[in-house]
Amino acid sequence: MSADASVRLVPFEPEHLLAVLPWFDDPDTRRRLGGPEWPERELVLRDAARDEEFRGRRVLRSHTFVALDDDGRLVAQVGGDVYDRWTVWDPAAERVVTTDPRRSMGAAYVVAPGCRGRGYGSATLRALVDAPETADVELFVLGIEPDNAASLGAAAAAGFTPLTTEPDAEDMVYVRRERRPPSA
Repeated sequence: MSADASVRLVPFEPEHLLAVLPWFDDPDTRRRLGGPEWPERELVLRDAARDEEFRGRRVLRSHTFVALDDDGRLVAQVGGDVYDRWTVWDPAAERVVTTDPRRSMGAAYVVAPGCRGRGYGSATLRALVDAPETADVELFVLGIEPDNAASLGAAAAAGFTPLTTEPDAEDMVYVRRERRPPSA
């Protein structure tokens, strides 16, 4: 994996959809994220009314980006919701068990199947943290299936550390990256 991969994020627009949809024909992508409805849903959510509650968190807004490599080629997609706080949800009891009061973002990402193993996943995650649109987010959280070593490795390379170590009811472990305080 290349640690030198660099990407530039641009907002995910309808004209990007045809380039991204074939990624969801890949069996691993389909198993992890679902089919082509995932990027289609991201387009709908970016314009959806916000301020609803999800698992004890207030949804403030959504951001979805595509990552472009140095040649302007689409190599990844990343996005998610920004919340007023982060919560740990117990689905069996349908209640919040812990709360972190910091503004947070729960995100998901996909790297184009032909571009995997080249450092684009970690570059995309670093770019998400550094994006001006997420400057107010203090805590970034990813839910990753525990057997997805490539995604866990990309997240670790981007500075994410374990938030949980045991899979939850949806078979996810969570990793986090806290925003570094601004340098003085």
